[in-house]
Amino acid sequence: MEIKPKVKICCISSIEEAALAIKYGASAIGLVSEMPSGPGIISDELASKIAATIPPNIASFLLTSKQNVHNIIEQQQYVGANTLQIVDCLTHGNYQDLREALPGVNLVQVIHVNDEESVTEALRVAPDVDAILLDSGNPNLAIKLLGGTGRAHDWSISRRIVELVNKPVFLAGGLNPENVRFAIEQVRPYGLDICSGVRTDNKLDEPKLKAFFEQVNSFS
Repeated sequence: MEIKPKVKICCISSIEEAALAIKYGASAIGLVSEMPSGPGIISDELASKIAATIPPNIASFLLTSKQNVHNIIEQQQYVGANTLQIVDCLTHGNYQDLREALPGVNLVQVIHVNDEESVTEALRVAPDVDAILLDSGNPNLAIKLLGGTGRAHDWSISRRIVELVNKPVFLAGGLNPENVRFAIEQVRPYGLDICSGVRTDNKLDEPKLKAFFEQVNSFS
């Protein structure tokens, strides 16, 4: 029997969108804070208001591009999400600093899958975090692409990371109702993360959301 992956609906921009995603079966909600590029960016004030409405059994992910641990701690304490999604590398401080300051908050590190180096990076950070999230993007560009590209990456590399890393792995990047079954079969991720694939004109699209969950639920 296939194992149905958990689903995180990202780029949530209102209390109503969060409720709609949860209604269809999302086990996690993504709140995107300030980023150098990409969709779904909301203020920390709005993220805090949305996070306050999310039931305790649903994970609330704060996506942060900050690289200084002190700034990340301040931001998380203000927003109140129960999970931190770190979309860039830490330059000041480390994961242990985050754990000590934010007990009970889960840490998820994004790995931008571009080549074999992504496998090495995932193996390096996995012991220090609660989960890995594999996404398309390139943090080395002049204007960093830290996710939200709407493009798929090389899923064969993602599959290898899933097999090698002893932590839950989420798959993101270009997922939609049409390709999600194939993505699950190819990668076997613990969870899926979707933004643009269930949106129309930057708004959560209920028919697309329904279609996406129908495909995912067919694995149960």
